[in-house]
Amino acid sequence: MQNRRQFLKTAGLATIGTGLAMSCGRAAGGRPEPFNVNKLSGKMKLSFFPYELKLQHTFTVASYSRNTTPDVQVKIEYDGYEGYGEASMPPYLGQTVEGVTGFLQKVDLGRFKDPFQLDDILTYVDGIDPGQPAAKAAVDIALHDLTGKMIGAPWYRLWGYNPEKAPNTTFTIGIDTADVVREKTKECADKFNILKVKVGLDNDKEMIETIREITDLPIAVDANQGWKDRRQALDMIFWLKEHGIVMVEQPMPKEMIDDIAWITENSPLPIFADESIQRLKDVQALKGVFSGINIKLMKCTGMREGHKMLEFARGLGMKVMVGCMTETSCATSAAAQLSPAVDFADLDGNLLIANDRFDGVKVVNGKLTLPDRPGIGAVLL
Repeated sequence: MQNRRQFLKTAGLATIGTGLAMSCGRAAGGRPEPFNVNKLSGKMKLSFFPYELKLQHTFTVASYSRNTTPDVQVKIEYDGYEGYGEASMPPYLGQTVEGVTGFLQKVDLGRFKDPFQLDDILTYVDGIDPGQPAAKAAVDIALHDLTGKMIGAPWYRLWGYNPEKAPNTTFTIGIDTADVVREKTKECADKFNILKVKVGLDNDKEMIETIREITDLPIAVDANQGWKDRRQALDMIFWLKEHGIVMVEQPMPKEMIDDIAWITENSPLPIFADESIQRLKDVQALKGVFSGINIKLMKCTGMREGHKMLEFARGLGMKVMVGCMTETSCATSAAAQLSPAVDFADLDGNLLIANDRFDGVKVVNGKLTLPDRPGIGAVLL
């Protein structure tokens, strides 16, 4: 029986259509030219550069505010194909441009002759340093983009997902004054079907009431560990349910596991882990503590592990959300490949920046629309 790697190389390659034509050209008569693994040669070349993301508005959560996000853009080249990735580093991740670029300088992809050896390559990358998940995610995304382009198929198709099942995405409104919240809500209320609101300070009810002056759209809230008393947190959750909130993300500090489990047990709304969940190894312990997990590629080292986390959480009977940082359409489009299989999507990071380098996943009438392009579906502007 073919193993997964050989399957990715050979199965259905001549029938993929548009994506294959884009990456492999066309044979006589306009038919897609067949992909031939045996003709590939050469070595993978990794390149990268820092790229500061500029936010369209000041972004405030329970613990900080910012106007920019450090980022490193990555490219892997092989036999005329190019795969793109990125490492986005919001402050709470504790990563730096210097740390990411230093890590990437250690990555030697030339030791691998076959880019389809995803498990071998990414296991090697993960073993270089115990940390640096965003840097590892950048390599992972670029490698998935590269191999998807070589095959001529988007990764949602390779995973067997139906793009029509991609959900609505939330649009995030950060903590701010009532006037600014009104302005932001008016800007987005007619473009989205669900909003996400940052809470966790002393103006939580004001935030929600201000938004309710403008729209009755469903709302997801993210406390970013901001609540410290479990009874007050549960009272707030009951109040939120009365005001059209549909889920709550990370209500309390990640160390307060017993308190979070108590909230989840008594909550009328599903409770999702964010700061409490990093990688695959964390999922099992959160069964019974949270209703579901939020998968972010920059924390879990990329698409390979994110997909494993999704499947494992489903096996445990947990809900799944896919999220993002402030990032370009490169990383957002990569995360969107998982979206047809999740309960909630928070993939608006590319919409929050003013200097996107890519065209990728779109939001049409509030719903994620995955491009029918190979790899992660993102192309340079």
